[in-house]
Amino acid sequence: MSRSQTVLLVFGLMLGMALAALDTTVVGTAMPTIIGKLGGVSLYSWVFSAYLLTSTTTVPIYGKLADLYGRRPVFVAGVGLFLLGSVLSGAAQSMVQLIIFRALQGIGAGAVLPITMTIIGDLFSIEQRARLQGLFSGVWGVSSVAGPALGGLITDHAGWRWVFYINLPFGLLSALLILVLLRERVEHRRHRIDYLGSLTLTTGISLLLWSLLHGDRGAAWTSATNLAVLTAALVSLAAFLWVETRVPEPVLPLGLFKNRVIAVASLAGALSGATMFGITSFVPLFVQGVQLGTATDAGTVVAPLSMGWPVGSIVAGQLIVRFGYRLAVRIGASCILAGGLLLLLVTETTPRSLLVLLLVLVGLGLGFTSSAFVVAIQNAVTWAQRGVATASSQFFRTIGGSIGVAALGAVLTSSWNAHAGAESALGAVNRSALLDPARRATLAAADIDVLRHSLNQALQDVYVLVAGLAVLVFVAAWFFPRGRAHELSAEAGAAAEPAPTAAEPRAVGKR
Repeated sequence: MSRSQTVLLVFGLMLGMALAALDTTVVGTAMPTIIGKLGGVSLYSWVFSAYLLTSTTTVPIYGKLADLYGRRPVFVAGVGLFLLGSVLSGAAQSMVQLIIFRALQGIGAGAVLPITMTIIGDLFSIEQRARLQGLFSGVWGVSSVAGPALGGLITDHAGWRWVFYINLPFGLLSALLILVLLRERVEHRRHRIDYLGSLTLTTGISLLLWSLLHGDRGAAWTSATNLAVLTAALVSLAAFLWVETRVPEPVLPLGLFKNRVIAVASLAGALSGATMFGITSFVPLFVQGVQLGTATDAGTVVAPLSMGWPVGSIVAGQLIVRFGYRLAVRIGASCILAGGLLLLLVTETTPRSLLVLLLVLVGLGLGFTSSAFVVAIQNAVTWAQRGVATASSQFFRTIGGSIGVAALGAVLTSSWNAHAGAESALGAVNRSALLDPARRATLAAADIDVLRHSLNQALQDVYVLVAGLAVLVFVAAWFFPRGRAHELSAEAGAAAEPAPTAAEPRAVGKR
C-alpha cells in the first residue's frame, strides 16, 4: 500500500468515526424543534438513549465478527446500517418511529469505532498507533461536542430532517474508501461469540432505561409495573455477570477490572460520559426553552466545549510523558468539577458568557481525562488484551452517558410536570409548543412565562445532579494510580512486539 493510499484509508476511517460520534450529540439542538413538530416530549431522552444503547452494546459482537470475517466487511456493513438508519430517521413521522430508527443507526455505529481502532492496530507500529490513537480520540471528541452547533445550523437553515440526511454522502465515501483500499488476509478460525452475554447485557440495560423513564408517562416510580421492570433489569444484569465468568470468550472479561488503572478509569469514564452528555443534551434545552433562543444559538453556546477538548488532549499528552497519568487525570477532573459547579449558578437571566465559560472548562477536563484514560488503559494490558480493554473503556463511557441522559431526562420530565402543574393547567402539548417558535407564537404571553419558569425550575434539579456527577468524577480521579507510562505498562521488560506495516497487515483470525 502506497503512502497516498494509506492516507486515504486513514481519512476514510476518520470520516466514519466522525459521523458515528457526531450523531451521538448532533440531534441535541434539533430535538426541541423535533418535539415541536412531532410531539412526544415525554420521549425526549429516548432519542439519545436509543442510539447510545445500541451503539454501545453491539461493540463486543462486532469485535468478534471482525475476527471471524475480516475488518473490511464488518466496517462496511456497519456504515451501511448506520446510513439506512439515517435515511429512516430523517423520514420519521412520529417520535416512536424516530426512536426505532435511531436505534438502527446505533446498531450500525457500534461497528465503526472498534473496527477503526482494530484496523489501525493491524496496519501500524506501536509508535504510530500511539500517535494515531490521540488523533482519532481528538476526532471523536471534537465531533461529539461539535454536534450541537452543527445540528443547530442545519435545523435552522435546512430543517431538522437534514440532520440525518447529511450523513449519506460522507458515509458512502467512507465505506467506499475502506472497500477499495483495505486489503487483508483472513484466516477463518472457529470463535465462540458470547451471544448469551450480549443478550443479557442488552436486556438488562434496556430494562433499566425503561424503568428510569417509566415515570415520564405518569406512572409512579414505585408502581408495581416499574418495580417489576427494575427487578427484571437487575436479574438480567446479574445473569450477565454469571455468564461472563463461565464462557471462554466473554464479551466483557471481568478479570480486567482487577487492574486498578482499568477499574478507576472505567468508573471515572462512565461518570464523565454521563456529565458530558447531560450538559450537551440539556443546555440546548435551556437556551431554547428558557431563554427562547434559536437552535443556532443553542449550538453556538455548546460549541466551546469542542474547543476545550483538543486543547486538553494536546496538553495532557505532554503531561503524561513528563509526569505520568495521574496529574493529567486530576487536572481534567478539576476542570470538570469547576464547570459542574458553575452550572449551579445558571438562571433565566444568566449571560451566555457564563455558559461558554463552564463549557470550555468541561471541554478542557474531558480532553485531559479521555486522553489519559485511553493511553493508561492500553498501556496497562498486553497486546493480546488491548483491543478488548479499549472496547471496555468505550463501553463504560457510553453506557454511563446513556444511563445518565435517561435518568436526567426522567428527572426533568417529572419535575417539569410538577412545576407546570403547580402553576397552571397547561398540558404536555402546550409545553412542547414552547420549543417550536411557530406554535409558541400562538400562546399568550402569560402562558409562555409560566412554561419558561416551570422549565427553568425543572432544569435546576437537573443541574444539581450534573454537578453531583462532576463531584464524583473528581473523587474518582484521586484514586488513580501514581506512575509514569513505563512504570504502569503491562509490557515493561517484555520482548518488543513485531511491528506490522501498512503494506503487510496482520492476518485476521484467532491468535
